Amino acid sequence: MKNMTLLRAAKACGGRLCGAYDPDAELGRVVIDSRAVQPGDLFVAYKGENADGHDYIAAAFDRGAACCLAQRIPEGETRPILLAEDVQTALEKIAADYRSTLNIPLVGITGSVGKTSAKEMIAAVLEQRLRVLKTEKNFNNQIGVPMTVSRIEPEHQAAVVEMGISGFGEMRILAKIARPTIAVFTMIGHAHLEFLHDRAGVFRAKTEMLEEMGEDAVVLVNGDDDLLRELDCRQKKLSFGLGENCDIRALNIRLDEEEHTACTVAFGERRIPVRIPAFGQHMVYAALEGAAVGFLLGLSDEEIARGVAAYETVGRRSAVTETGRITLIDDSYNANPDSVKCGVDSLVKLPGRHVCILGDMLELGSEAGEMHRDVGAYAAAKGVDLVLCSGPLGAEIAAGAGERGRWFADREALIRALPELIRDGDRVLVKASRGMRFEEAAEALKKL
Repeated sequence: MKNMTLLRAAKACGGRLCGAYDPDAELGRVVIDSRAVQPGDLFVAYKGENADGHDYIAAAFDRGAACCLAQRIPEGETRPILLAEDVQTALEKIAADYRSTLNIPLVGITGSVGKTSAKEMIAAVLEQRLRVLKTEKNFNNQIGVPMTVSRIEPEHQAAVVEMGISGFGEMRILAKIARPTIAVFTMIGHAHLEFLHDRAGVFRAKTEMLEEMGEDAVVLVNGDDDLLRELDCRQKKLSFGLGENCDIRALNIRLDEEEHTACTVAFGERRIPVRIPAFGQHMVYAALEGAAVGFLLGLSDEEIARGVAAYETVGRRSAVTETGRITLIDDSYNANPDSVKCGVDSLVKLPGRHVCILGDMLELGSEAGEMHRDVGAYAAAKGVDLVLCSGPLGAEIAAGAGERGRWFADREALIRALPELIRDGDRVLVKASRGMRFEEAAEALKKL
């Protein structure tokens, strides 16, 4: 963190410097794992359910930490410690203060579906001209966003920050830290309803971001989403999507010979043919998001097309594998009703027999059973041939799918049945919330 000295950090968070310290020593990145500390880093000692970061302060110093942010000083420790009543609040204040020193475009991305795909696509586009810092892994919460901001260096010309929440008030905190100059809203869907109640609640929680953005910022919204389409904000708003009234549109959407998605991005008089090296209609929205940010930051048509083509799938997000027997779409990273339906829509566009392997979608609140039955009915109505499910709520998916649905008491029983149920040439989608560990089903399919 350029020019973020120990003294400045202490003033920013209202903490107290202890031990032998140089007030002018400059801090590096924010780190919460002592094993990842590099010389100059600020180690934050969180106390969790299974481990207490204060027990690893010595190890962090031994690896070269410049300072440790902590709520207490371990016995006998004399090296620089920044004491704070609450390390989380202190970290947020330090990161926000550092952000105030930076004068680069920062793209803040939120939504119920597609945040990581949007982040990767936008970064891939911007990297065709600019030096870009983007969120690593899934560091998109009140710990991850400060960590990301702390990694912005003087050589970076833009930052792309994923911002995820599960409750009211959290987005306001993240936005105070990141202060986006461009906001991207992917979709308002049925996620974290246990805490946000309904889509209207999700909308209110996500759009807290706008309160912390300047009037000269730009807001990009999915114009095919009914709530986002009607968003009223003091910033300039542009819409992207498939609808005719969207400012940035996708035309002539099709699958190419490798079953990747191709389309033409239209913005005013500009027409950019793009090829997206990933599967699924949702990737069209990611391409539109990448192109939209590219337009705003002055990239050429050629740079935008090259950036979209450079996109790489992350982890188990719609990763397509030809196993030699089937086509596997492994989207087992996470799930909610909207993302599952999107996956079904993409699956049935492929020729052949279609199979969905689905599990519980978590944090949906009191209407979870009905939402799971609706997903099963949706898959059946779209023509999915077989819907295989496990998990307590997976039983509701199978029930909704009717005669096409089949439920198994647990994940292991489902996996054991796969050799008899899966046929050569099948197109198989695997999707469930991360806690269901359906990546094990995906791995079993690869071995058939």
